[in-house]
Parts: sequence; C-alpha cells; structure tokens
Amino acid sequence: MANSPQGVLATTSVSPLCARGLVLLGLYAVTTPALSEGFIDDSHGTLTLRNFYLDRDYKDEGAKTAAREWAQGFIMNVESGFTPGTVGFGLDARGLMGVKLDSSPDRSGTELLPVSSSDKRAADEYSRLAMTAKMRFAQTTVKSGDVSIFLPFAFASPSRLLPQTFRGTTLSSKDIDGLTLNTGYIDRINKRDSTDYQPMSIASPNGRFNGAATSSHMAYVGGDYQVNKDLSLRVYHAEVADLYQQNTLALLHNVQVGEGTLSTDLRSFFSDEEGSAKGGKVDNRNLSALFGYRFGGHRLSLGYMHASGDTATPYVSGTELMGMSELTMSSDFLNAKERTWQAIYDYDFAAAGVPGLKSRLRYVRGDNIELAALNADDRKEREFQMELGYVIQGGPLKNVGLMVRKSIYRNDFPAGAAFRDENQTRFLVLYTVPIW
Repeated sequence: MANSPQGVLATTSVSPLCARGLVLLGLYAVTTPALSEGFIDDSHGTLTLRNFYLDRDYKDEGAKTAAREWAQGFIMNVESGFTPGTVGFGLDARGLMGVKLDSSPDRSGTELLPVSSSDKRAADEYSRLAMTAKMRFAQTTVKSGDVSIFLPFAFASPSRLLPQTFRGTTLSSKDIDGLTLNTGYIDRINKRDSTDYQPMSIASPNGRFNGAATSSHMAYVGGDYQVNKDLSLRVYHAEVADLYQQNTLALLHNVQVGEGTLSTDLRSFFSDEEGSAKGGKVDNRNLSALFGYRFGGHRLSLGYMHASGDTATPYVSGTELMGMSELTMSSDFLNAKERTWQAIYDYDFAAAGVPGLKSRLRYVRGDNIELAALNADDRKEREFQMELGYVIQGGPLKNVGLMVRKSIYRNDFPAGAAFRDENQTRFLVLYTVPIW
C-alpha cells in the first residue's frame, strides 16, 4: 500500500487491456447516436461529502493512549445507463479522495487515513479512481472491475471515511419473481484506508488465525427469496480459496401483534477450512436470534448469539460479517466459544413531531470466550453504545446528515489482545449532491 505522508495517489489496478476496453466502450456509446440514447440519457452522477472525526480513548495500560484523527472524504459516483437492445452495456466510474484535517504519529491508526509503517505518520491525502463495466440482459446484471458487495458473509465496510471495494466480477439476477440470485468471483480487496488492491486474508484479531496467509480469490453463490411481504429467506455458500468456506442461512419474518410489529431475525454461519487451509484450522458454527417489537416510534430488540466449534468465526479482513453483532464499534464479538447477549432500544422522533431525528441505545455482552493464541479462556467483554442522528429537513442545509456515536467498551482479555478497553467517539457529517 502506497502511504507516503506527503499524500498518495493510485488508480484501479485493472489490466491495461481491460482499461482500454472500458474506455473504448464508453467512447463508442457516446459517439454512436443509436447507442447513446440509453447510455447517456439514463446516466447520473453524485458527489458525496463525508466529514469524519474518530477518537479512541484507551483506558488500559497499553503504551498507546489514544487514536484520534479527523478527515474529509469525497466520493464521486458516475453511472451510465445501458445501451439499447436485448443485451445492454454500460460503464461506471468511482473517484475517491480522502484529505487529512488532523492527525499525529502518536495518535494515528483510526483507519480513516493510510499510515506510514516507518514513522506512523498519516498521509496528507489519498485517492483512487475505479471503473466498472456492466452488462444487462432482462433482469440480470453482470459487473466487472471495481465492485461492491453487501452480502452476509462479506459486507463492504461502511464505517470509515471511504468505502471498501473489491476487484472481480459479480452477477445479480431478478428474473425469477421474488428471488434475487447473486454469484461472483473476487480476486482482490481495496480496504477502506488503502489506495490499491491487495490479496484477501482472514481477519485475525487476538491471533485467531494466520492473518498473514492470503487467498487467490473468493467465489460465492446464493440468493434471497421473498416468500411473501412478511417472510424472506437467505442462503449462500462462499469459498475463500485455501483459507475457509462458509455456508449462510437466514430467516427474517414480521407479524402484526397488537398495535405493533414483531420481527424475527435468525442467522447462521457454518465455517470450515478450505483447500490447503493456509490460515490454520477453521471449525465454527455461529447461530443467532434477534427479536424486535416496533410500536409507534419505539423499537425494542433482544438477541442472543452462540459460537461453537474449536475456532472463532472467520471473515475476510477489511469486511464485516453480518452476524448479530454487526456494526458494533469496538469489538466484533466473534471469538471462539463466545456467547453473546444484546439489547437495543431505537426511537424515531418523527413520532414526536421531529422528522429526521433518530436515536439508539445498545448493550452487548459476551462471555465464555476462548483466546487460544493468548492462553486464555472463560473471558468476558461488553460494549455500551449510544447513537444520535439527524437529517436536516429544510433550508439551505436540507438533506445534510449529522451523526454522533459513542461506545464504552471493556474486557478482561490478557495483554496483547487486539480489542482494548476504550471510550470511542465518532462524529460524521454526510451530504450527497446530485451532479445530474
């Protein structure tokens, strides 16, 4: 990863032949009137501005007392329409840039900015340009190049300054009523604080696996089936070559109970090693259930997650696993043998006459944790999370989003653990401007 403190600039690492093909496709469609009708007329572009402040205030006795940075992100997305005909072709482009507003070597490492391995200094700016060719036939779309996937076993992390993307080819089909079929082949990942594509590896906090081992590709197939308006099913199989394979099953159901709606969210991940198992042994079953009840502006949710098998739950480093602990701030709660409880209270202030204002309180607690690499077992961790978000409803700042998130995290892990006692604070200002 290029990460000079004076700033870094990188482009998507598609082959020269592929890059020329993408450009020629766009030029051909633009200069051919019969083709430009859909390619140009259905195109659109947006510019998203993200101002992000992240503060980790460590409360243990580690040498580093804080990780604290402030940065500005610019995300431009340009998407063409499709050329006319039975098979339509299109071209998308994404330009990303992050600018340092505040950082120093003694408190860098929030993953908002690339950091030099030599002096721990964050880059002044970093950027990349990514392109994606696409093809549509009926209700099936194929994309190749820089792609984003938001699937339960590999969810492109949205929790830093710039989005995390992949290099590969994906297919999504809605030709069968109620069924969304997804399959893909991914060979590289571009992490949220990186400027180039890298081989994929297995996430290994607390020394769970061999995090230095890499994979040549990830292949997956599966889909989401909407049985009716209240019931949906999700089934996926993914293989990360020579690291692990994972099967995902999920069920989501809503039913009217009294004046509110009761929701059931059941998720499961079954994981084993794959191929030469360069990341080490993988043996895990992760089962979870979350029950929520919404009435008026209130929603109360209670959940439990149970991990069994000899290892932690695996996932691709740089992504998030959409288990019950998704979008926690300070830990992933996916350690070996971990049993996790959580309670969530959400309130939408639109019910009280303040549209655009939402809040969340969340408590997550895990116990029975085994940390084999640290010779520890029966350990505990807990996180209390507060969140408040507001989207301005009118005036010159209409649609500007403001969010503040606060986390208080504690554990009894031994020295050397990846997750440390901390108070974490995030401030985010988000605004998307349509270009055309």
